[in-house]
Amino acid sequence: MIEKALEAFKRGEFVLLFDFDDREGETDFAIRSDAVTPQHIVQMRKDAGGLICTALHSQAAKNFGLPFASEILQPTNLAEKEGDIPYDRSNHSSFSLWVNHRDTFTGITDNDRALTVTRLADQVKKTLNGGGDNFAAEFRTPGHMALLRAADDLLDQRRGQTELSIALAEMAGVTPAVTICEMLDETTGKALTKEDARRYADEHGLVFIEGSEVMDVWNARKSA
Repeated sequence: MIEKALEAFKRGEFVLLFDFDDREGETDFAIRSDAVTPQHIVQMRKDAGGLICTALHSQAAKNFGLPFASEILQPTNLAEKEGDIPYDRSNHSSFSLWVNHRDTFTGITDNDRALTVTRLADQVKKTLNGGGDNFAAEFRTPGHMALLRAADDLLDQRRGQTELSIALAEMAGVTPAVTICEMLDETTGKALTKEDARRYADEHGLVFIEGSEVMDVWNARKSA
């Protein structure tokens, strides 16, 4: 199934990515950011319903000067404390800043968010290929696209959706900027179950993959 997921990533299609039963236990829509269209934003907000975010490769985030939100909040009494995150007690969250592209209006419309996402991918590709960084000239904050900064050592350091999605992008050989959104259940008020997420994938012709499958390939490639 991992090969099907990588091929879907290459084609710019959604992959449904479940993390782990002992972590969030959530399935996210995941798609390479340079392929995102307004229709993809519509599908995420209607069929997933969670927070639409864009995960960025760690080195790109560093080149852009993007901090972790927890770092910004350290001087306040709002900063995360050890144990605050019940599913990730040893690490801070991957949240960074919220941005809009400067060519957007409010930033929240499907067109605006798609523009912000694709331009983010453009900047990631440029900076990782040795191009000049033009982040501040293109984006403003606060905005409506939440940025997630992947851990430096990806899945060797943290097993969140941020790291799983960026690892998939690296394995697929595409720009490591991935837009994700949690699938929620409007009936129970909880995360959509793995079984229901798998059923959605089957009904819509999408690939469903578990974090354990990503980890297996990740570890195999390291030891090869």
